[in-house]
Amino acid sequence: MKVLMVLTSHDKLGDTGKKTGFWLEELAAPYYVLKDAGIEITLASPKGGQPPLDPKSDEPNFQTDLTRRFKADEAANAQLAETLRLDSVDQKDFDAAFYPGGHGPLWDLAEDPNSISLIESFVAAGKPLALVCHAPGALRRVTNPDGTPFVQGRYVTGFTNGEEAAVGLTDVVPFLVEDELISLGAVFSKVKDWGVHTVVDGQLITGQSPHSSAEAAEALVIALSQTRNRAS
Repeated sequence: MKVLMVLTSHDKLGDTGKKTGFWLEELAAPYYVLKDAGIEITLASPKGGQPPLDPKSDEPNFQTDLTRRFKADEAANAQLAETLRLDSVDQKDFDAAFYPGGHGPLWDLAEDPNSISLIESFVAAGKPLALVCHAPGALRRVTNPDGTPFVQGRYVTGFTNGEEAAVGLTDVVPFLVEDELISLGAVFSKVKDWGVHTVVDGQLITGQSPHSSAEAAEALVIALSQTRNRAS
């Protein structure tokens, strides 16, 4: 089984002068859940090469056993340094896709035509798709064949308004994930801020916060095993 993990290439936190990017736990936790399940992982990003790490996600308070494992993993870091350009990947080469969050995706992946068409191709192929934290924002421009929003009527979660307010970025981000998904007709659910919460709606898997990353990846592993069982 092969999974494509799509990371942001955006490193500017609005007009704050601060850096952003992908959130380390949201890459590291799913990376090892998938890898330890025997799944082959390919990393991609809009610009290719080394994607920007949100420096805050590497602060001591946000480190976990899996982030430390990733930082010490030379092979994983070499892979991260050479992500494929998103316009060079083909859905047909993968069994599923996983989008880690961090604030970066709100600026690039949410508007990136290659990401939008890639997600739509995974959907059309009936393959599992998982997105965590801010990454569900990458669904905002994704549509069904009839032009309606892909998330319309679907059960989802993602980074909440309360969590965005807690980190003081409500007026910095281009849009709020919770508000955007609801405005598109999604059925948005959430638990307490920073709680572990994963929603599975058919092939779509979404996780609320960084702490939901591993659980969302575990749900993806289950979805892949079900796909394999159906195929056999």
